[in-house]
Amino acid sequence: MADLAPQSVPSEPPVPPVTTRAALRTAVRWRRQIFAVTWLAYAGFYFVRQAFAVAKLGILDDPAVHGVLTEQALGVIDAVYLAAYAVGQFLWGMWADRFGPRVVVTVGMLGAVAASCTMGMSSALLVFGGAMAVQGLAQSAGWAPLCKNMGNFFPVRTRGRVLGLWSTNYAFGSLAAPPFLGWWAYQVFDDWHAAFVAGAATLAVVLVVFLVFQRDTPPDGAGPDAPEPAPGPMAQAAAPPVAAPRRAPFALYRAALKDRMVLTLGAAYFLLKPARYAILLWGPVLVSQRLPAVGKVGATVIPVSFGAAGVLAPMLIGWLSDTVFRSRRVPPCVLAPAVLTGALALFVPLTATGSAAVMIAVLAVIGLAVYAADAMISCVAAVDFGSTGGAGTAAGVVNGCGSIGAVLGGLLPGFLSGSTLFHGFAAAALLAGLLLLPHWNRRPATAS
Repeated sequence: MADLAPQSVPSEPPVPPVTTRAALRTAVRWRRQIFAVTWLAYAGFYFVRQAFAVAKLGILDDPAVHGVLTEQALGVIDAVYLAAYAVGQFLWGMWADRFGPRVVVTVGMLGAVAASCTMGMSSALLVFGGAMAVQGLAQSAGWAPLCKNMGNFFPVRTRGRVLGLWSTNYAFGSLAAPPFLGWWAYQVFDDWHAAFVAGAATLAVVLVVFLVFQRDTPPDGAGPDAPEPAPGPMAQAAAPPVAAPRRAPFALYRAALKDRMVLTLGAAYFLLKPARYAILLWGPVLVSQRLPAVGKVGATVIPVSFGAAGVLAPMLIGWLSDTVFRSRRVPPCVLAPAVLTGALALFVPLTATGSAAVMIAVLAVIGLAVYAADAMISCVAAVDFGSTGGAGTAAGVVNGCGSIGAVLGGLLPGFLSGSTLFHGFAAAALLAGLLLLPHWNRRPATAS
């Protein structure tokens, strides 16, 4: 399969191998530093992204906004956010290839903080809609550029494990943010507006850390070609990557759209994303509807099982991909949707028992399967099947396709019954696995 960018005329010479102990230590230190700061950056985005999901509980019970911010209106606002998020995914990845992740991610964080503060100070429908459109564009500036940032520091042969571990960032964010924001909103201030302000303050702190410690590319001797001083994916060696020439952003975008594997990953991600976003954006409401006795705080805490399983899933699937499947990314992308199909199909009958323990268990299984597929398709596979110069664009295209599907995840829970909703998600997960099945043994052209 052809790379997204030509490899014949490098814009700069390959980094020479390092040989000194000091250089080896520098290489490992930079990998750990970039891993940590980019992990924190994307987790930080979720403390703003989850604010609306937490605030919905208070909004639906607030007599001051009855008849304005209805359940259907909240679903439409989610759809506006996710549509803007999808547009941003297609744009920011290629701009990260052109200008670097640092600029793009910083702009995204600033926009996310501003939009969240705006929603924390208003209850007007039009203001909410406009702010959520800005929020969607800002949030989409995180994933593809940060995936590219990681790809600049780690070789293909270890990306399954490294990016699998790294991809716990968004699972952690979806795990930690709701109870944290719910505590501020309903325990400390007893005001749903506080969820937005607390999220904005958290991301502002993360932005400062990001600006201090992040770098777009490794210094001499600290890149993916650095030799391995000790066993482990953080320091493992690989053949030196061939530097790709800078190309115009839309040339990279056109190349990505011609790549069959990138488009297949995008189609599968489109089908899988609605289920994750329905639970992510409507989890507290879904739990409250099925288990009304648990109260608002309980409804924000129970979905933690979904995020907790999601923290484990990327690490597990990354390890399987690198070891059991020898750096093949498609087999785990087929197996995870198979598990997800069964869990989604059984959600309504199992949770009809009214048991909180059963709800926690079902959400955990769904979280394990959906986050495993999500992390492998949107990050590891997208970066691998992209090229040195086009990894950000490839990740952006795949995530953009997924984000179009996510629009349905935000919109449909406001209009469909639980049974129809989850059976539809199960059918979509099954189709995603079938789309990827013919590519079971496919490897990226850049694999060593």
